[in-house]
Amino acid sequence: MTISTMRLTGVAAACALISINAYAEDSSLTNPAISAVLDGYYQSTERPMSERVEGFGLGHTELAMSANIDDMFYGKLTAVVEMHDGETELGLEEAFIQTLAMPYGLSMRAGRFLSDIGYLNNQHVHTDAFSDRPAAYRAFLGSHYFDDGLRVSYVAPTDLYWTMGAEAFKGDSMQAADEHGERDYKTIGVYTAFTKIGGDIGLNGSWQAGLSYLRNENGRMTAEEHEDHPEVQEEHDHEHSHSAQYTGENTYVADFVYKWAPNGNYKYQHLTLSGEYFRVTDFKPLEEHHEDHEDHDAHGDEGKDYQDGWYLSGVYQFSPKWSAGVRYGQVDTQLMHDDHFDPQKLKETEVSLAWHHSHFSTVRLQYTNQQGTNFEGIEDDNVITLQYVMTLGAHGAHQF
Repeated sequence: MTISTMRLTGVAAACALISINAYAEDSSLTNPAISAVLDGYYQSTERPMSERVEGFGLGHTELAMSANIDDMFYGKLTAVVEMHDGETELGLEEAFIQTLAMPYGLSMRAGRFLSDIGYLNNQHVHTDAFSDRPAAYRAFLGSHYFDDGLRVSYVAPTDLYWTMGAEAFKGDSMQAADEHGERDYKTIGVYTAFTKIGGDIGLNGSWQAGLSYLRNENGRMTAEEHEDHPEVQEEHDHEHSHSAQYTGENTYVADFVYKWAPNGNYKYQHLTLSGEYFRVTDFKPLEEHHEDHEDHDAHGDEGKDYQDGWYLSGVYQFSPKWSAGVRYGQVDTQLMHDDHFDPQKLKETEVSLAWHHSHFSTVRLQYTNQQGTNFEGIEDDNVITLQYVMTLGAHGAHQF
């Protein structure tokens, strides 16, 4: 080996050592955050479109790992263990990469992830102040909508927080019914666009408002499904609780949240007020849609071509270890019967009391009064839920 070769080899080794040491100084590159969330419950009776069943059960039990891959990318993997029909299922809720160093406030995310539409959807369900998502989420997004796809987002260089973005997804869990397995679904089925803006109100308060749009290319029912299977929308659940129960071509979402804490210190006391409104349009078969416009009086108001839902929520943490919440929501959907659609409504009033021994442990007692009007055959009922949510290991901060 010549002297020059030895010098080059030494330089290369030194460069490699410097590179390794530089990455080792960033602990997130060598020590990924690993956590588990344990969710267990007892529930006194069934709830419509809920992931929880009557009696004892396991809820959204989560295993997560995340880290910076290098100085350009971040990655996260979230596996979920759930019970369905007495069987244990392991699924992937998140498996994505995200850019860290794109210019001009841009970022991209690719893989499987939670859509950023609405307020609650991009948050994991164990962060909620209630045992289940609102009825509108359960009906129109399958509780929380995650999918395989791509997101491009932008944060504007403004005094107020302002972000906007667009997503494209596979959309399997948002497809309308296909009882015969003959429908030709589009491979990219869902497109979304969203914008959110927010800021502070003095030292004690902060707010955020958002508008979202979801285009579902496979969301409208077909005439063949309508004629041959008059109750398919009621029965069809894609054999999985994470699928949307009621779909349409267009979904519009408006959301708002306000948070208050003395001097901005959330540790001892804080209040969160939030609400969202959903409207889902163009769900009927095209032939039925045209007929309704020709004869509005055939079935009263049954010809309306939209479904909607909303909720309002208030959660007050009155001490470091105790919080109480109240939420009211309702959803209005359309159910097929023979050659026409019948309106149905579900109303839910919920009150929760939670004890937080620490940031990592919560025990919650919740009362729900549900009132259904022709809604999937349910009767008015009172539901008691006792739930625990415990976090093991390193866990990232929750979103606003």
